[in-house]
Amino acid sequence: MAAKNKPVKPNEIYLTRIYDAPVKTVWDAWTDPKQVAHWYGPRGFKLTTHSMDVRTGGSWTFIMHGPDGVDHQGKTKYLEVEKYSRMVYDHGGNDDRPPLFRVTVEFTESAGKTRMDMVMALSTPEAAEETKKFIKKAGGDSTWDRLAEYLSPTDQFIINRSFDVPLETMFKVWTDPKHFAQWLPPAGFTMSFIRVSIKTGGDSFYCMSGPGGMKMYGRTQYKEITPPHRIVYTQSFCDENEKITRHPMSPTWPEVMLTTVALSEEGANRTRVTVIWEVYGDAGAVERETFNKAKGGMTQGWTGSFDKLEDYLGTMK
Repeated sequence: MAAKNKPVKPNEIYLTRIYDAPVKTVWDAWTDPKQVAHWYGPRGFKLTTHSMDVRTGGSWTFIMHGPDGVDHQGKTKYLEVEKYSRMVYDHGGNDDRPPLFRVTVEFTESAGKTRMDMVMALSTPEAAEETKKFIKKAGGDSTWDRLAEYLSPTDQFIINRSFDVPLETMFKVWTDPKHFAQWLPPAGFTMSFIRVSIKTGGDSFYCMSGPGGMKMYGRTQYKEITPPHRIVYTQSFCDENEKITRHPMSPTWPEVMLTTVALSEEGANRTRVTVIWEVYGDAGAVERETFNKAKGGMTQGWTGSFDKLEDYLGTMK
């Protein structure tokens, strides 16, 4: 999507995100090195900032630590900075090499939310295509997903990802149990439905089977199904008789969780998935603390499921 409907140029890459936070909060997350460390870079990467001076003529020097142990040194040169509104900077260069591309980012607040429009300008259309491939391979888009997750309220867990499939296909794999069971379970587990009715007011009773004969039962109640954009359901662990139980590996985990899945079209064959997970019902302080401390594990778990989903979608093409 071209930023704010400006003409599309073949040597440019466009990105738009809506963040559920006021523009000052988003701006601070971009310009405070302590905050930047929590979200900048693809999933699995860590960041060390050596210096950060966000002003016209200023620069940011940093190291990206890859999950493979390789360090990537970077330097950003700020060409224009308008506080809470706009940045223009050269990205990816260093003292001994030219920048990879020029980035223009504009921030606009409306009703307490912030729209971020980003344009990455490269020297040629061919360079733009190669950069798109590189960003996809490196998981670069997850940087902006991680920002949304970082900005989420304390008692919410949010994770985002975009997939190269039409919106209708994505809705189908979330609501057709024969598809759903193929990718959602954790690694090493399989999922089977004992009873399932995926519709507003419907419910399901399922079993996940894992290593060593382990079995975990669960119940889902569908509060809202709005094709093809929104799915809302509650979920609880239970025993084989459908009596609600605690998490088998976390006795203080909340009994009931609320999941909201939002699907949005990013193009004719690209869909963005946003999953919001939150405690539901009369959970106590200990349960909420357990939930909030487990967000790292949730990210790892959902990332694994999304990886499986991406692979599964590849078999449907």
